[in-house]
Amino acid sequence: MKLSAFFHRHLVWQLCIVLTVFLAYLILHEPQPILAWFGLILFSVLSLIGLLNLIQTKHAVLKNYPVAGLFRFWMEAIRPEIRQYLIESDTDKVPFSRNQRALVYQRAKDLSDQRAFGTLENVYAAGYEWLSYANQPSPHVPLKSLHVRVGGKACTQPYDISIFNISAMSFGSLSANAILALNKGAKLGGFAQDTGEGSVSPYHRKYGGDLIWEIGSGYFGCRTATGQFDLPAFTQVANDPQIKMIEIKLSQGAKPGHGGVLPAIKITPEIAKTRDIPLGKDCISPHRHSAFNSPIEFMHFIKQLRVSANGKPVGFKLCIGQPENWFALVKAMLETGITPDFIVVDGSEGGTGSAPVEFIDHVGMPMRDALRLIHSTLVGVNLRAQIRLGAAGKIISAFDIIRTCAIGADWCNSARGFMFAIGCIQSRICNTDRCPTGVATQDQQRQKALDPIDKGQRVYSFHQNTLHALANLLAAASLKHTSEITPNLIMRRNDNGHVESFATSLLSIEEGSLLTENTTLIFAKQAPYLADAWLDANAHHW
Repeated sequence: MKLSAFFHRHLVWQLCIVLTVFLAYLILHEPQPILAWFGLILFSVLSLIGLLNLIQTKHAVLKNYPVAGLFRFWMEAIRPEIRQYLIESDTDKVPFSRNQRALVYQRAKDLSDQRAFGTLENVYAAGYEWLSYANQPSPHVPLKSLHVRVGGKACTQPYDISIFNISAMSFGSLSANAILALNKGAKLGGFAQDTGEGSVSPYHRKYGGDLIWEIGSGYFGCRTATGQFDLPAFTQVANDPQIKMIEIKLSQGAKPGHGGVLPAIKITPEIAKTRDIPLGKDCISPHRHSAFNSPIEFMHFIKQLRVSANGKPVGFKLCIGQPENWFALVKAMLETGITPDFIVVDGSEGGTGSAPVEFIDHVGMPMRDALRLIHSTLVGVNLRAQIRLGAAGKIISAFDIIRTCAIGADWCNSARGFMFAIGCIQSRICNTDRCPTGVATQDQQRQKALDPIDKGQRVYSFHQNTLHALANLLAAASLKHTSEITPNLIMRRNDNGHVESFATSLLSIEEGSLLTENTTLIFAKQAPYLADAWLDANAHHW
């Protein structure tokens, strides 16, 4: 029985040996075609590999199946590509569906995005959403009107930001050519590019597109030799006319509670110079900021940056974690009288950068829940009119923008959408420096595949065509601007199959009620997990 099992497990290897001997015999006795020589070499190599696998001790599968086991590892290696090209359906979101990617590609290339023969969505499935249109649509909405002014009472240089912008992606995470293409598109379309936490590179500056300068806990671009915040360095960069807003990153959707990571393999001398970091080591941002230690101190830090930037809008980005930490920030605003000009809400579903699996899958609040919590809280303390809200998290289409604005956003950002526009194929190997399209790599040869001039035009086209679709949706609902979108205009089929509007399912807090009423009761009615969070929050510590 054991001998039989041995022959069964090693059948393919034994077959390779037999074929090697057979082909060698034929070639030695009379001339054979080149194909026989090729077969001899192939089966000889497989026989040798089988022998080596038989005596090794690290891989159990290869020890039991010396040759056949190779095919298992090979098939496993190409499984993502096989799934994406042959098995994946048009609506499987892993993390973006084929339909979503196709929509971006079509709009970026100025191709028709029309679809024939009806929707592919199951309109009776739980979670299906739609916009309630009006019987008397409004006239066409001009694209130039789709902006919102950012700047509170302490801001002297407000910025009119587009409803749709490029989310935070650093030079280092993306290639130089990718940054060039994105900024060229932003310049052509009059919208903003967030620099990500990797500082402002020459590639962000070349075409002169509007920039939102993101400052993370590593303070790249405004750091001392020991990695602390450097106010004079900040002041010099912040007063560049190309920089329109300053965004302090408290946390990000890809890995909230975890510092940003740029692998050493992707750090070139140019990136090291831009970030002022050493070569040959992973660039790991601290998990927390050193420039402030409490919500109160954070508000004063915001004020300091706004003054140093000569009144440009200053805000922050976060992915909500423990609700009391968010409430502590709100209480600090109330206590100091200092408010950010804007807040960007990042969801746990976001992330162009790589991160530990547990952080990607199970840490942080999803964008829609976080956005509604932040919007409702600011309404409840009478601060919503002073603070603009941006949101990022798998926003691709005009309907995504409509839905996000209905939840509470003033504008939307997209990272992966614009990556698709410059050629990303969702290969999901961004952290390996082997991006097949030159988007997320520092490999000079791979970057050459991405032409910034051509792809910059595609960034512009994707933005313009998405705004055109947004304008059509607004007109269909008899609206003139995204600020007029209300939750009751978005309908959803709930888990029971019943239809309800967002207005009945979203957290809703009356204006000023958190200042005058029993907050525990307010939250207990709609979100019990928040019942004690407001009371536990303290503006003097996190």
